[in-house]
Amino acid sequence: MSLRRLIPSTVLAAALVGTFLAGGGSTASADPVVDPSTATLRQLARPTGVRIGTAVDTAALANDSTYRTLAGEQFSSVTPENVMKWEVVEPTQGQLDFTQADELVAFARAHHQRVRGHTLVWHNQLPSWLTSGTWTQAELRDILRRHIFAEAGHFRGQIWAWDVVNEAIADNGQLRNSFWLQNLGPGYIADAFRWAHQADPRAILFYNDYNIEGINAKSDAVYALVQQLKEQGVPIQGVGVQGHLSTRYGLPANMQQNLHRFAALGLKTAITEADVRSDLPVDAPKIQAQAAAYSYMLESCLLERSCISYTVWGFTDKYSWVPSTFPGEGYANLYTEDYQPKPAYDALRRDLALAAGVRRH
Repeated sequence: MSLRRLIPSTVLAAALVGTFLAGGGSTASADPVVDPSTATLRQLARPTGVRIGTAVDTAALANDSTYRTLAGEQFSSVTPENVMKWEVVEPTQGQLDFTQADELVAFARAHHQRVRGHTLVWHNQLPSWLTSGTWTQAELRDILRRHIFAEAGHFRGQIWAWDVVNEAIADNGQLRNSFWLQNLGPGYIADAFRWAHQADPRAILFYNDYNIEGINAKSDAVYALVQQLKEQGVPIQGVGVQGHLSTRYGLPANMQQNLHRFAALGLKTAITEADVRSDLPVDAPKIQAQAAAYSYMLESCLLERSCISYTVWGFTDKYSWVPSTFPGEGYANLYTEDYQPKPAYDALRRDLALAAGVRRH
């Protein structure tokens, strides 16, 4: 557990002023001034140009009125946790079901939110008919193409940004030895982006991965991959940094600089799945460390003009994926199980209020 590298508010303010002046100013001054003491995250974020989003559990959205209210009020973008993944939209070959995903898109439209599509190509949560089938390379390539055209085409014009390829790099910095790599070779990545762009030319197309928040061997490998894709003319437009952190470890080094090197390739960046888990039970130092980590990721995004959104992977511990995935860990989100905001939530509000104030002047 570490609090190092937390950017003090005065440093953030000075850095944002410099970034603002270097960029020639902002039109955010036309936005109405909100009261920071009562404003929602999305209201505070609006003048910064960074959208504040959350991953959404659609079952909770349908059945939990408090969850639904907060999802609509606090966030300006939504990401489906599961309902756009292949095993959900096509559990039986040739039988497409976008019912739950359509409901989330309708919710977003009603609440003036944008939708991050997640995800078109991943090695997990694939339907069994696909992974257990016997395919020639040509057949499997056609199946992947049809899937991308079917899903991206169904939502054409309704998705702000797609996580086109998710987690294609392993922790050792090599291409993940996945179902796709084994059967199609590395070219599947470029193909996926080309097909997604053809299916929905207006969507921002992202590569998305975990453990690439700072500059390290894995983020170096992702950098090399996307640089190669750009050089090949592949229509990749962004890199998503997931942001699954733990108070067990120090904060990722040089996060803003890491985002900036992707920007130098002509790419947008985003924090796509932020949460900060702790060993249970939590105590005051862990709670403070969690707030510092959430704040550090947001500040890194605010300081990098290429960063267009900051998305948390769920906002309440009531529906968190962490306890079932990391036994003995939890307390990962901005709200408790009974929807009480944590110091991490307050830290994000302070950062956004400060950034908005700086950009108004």
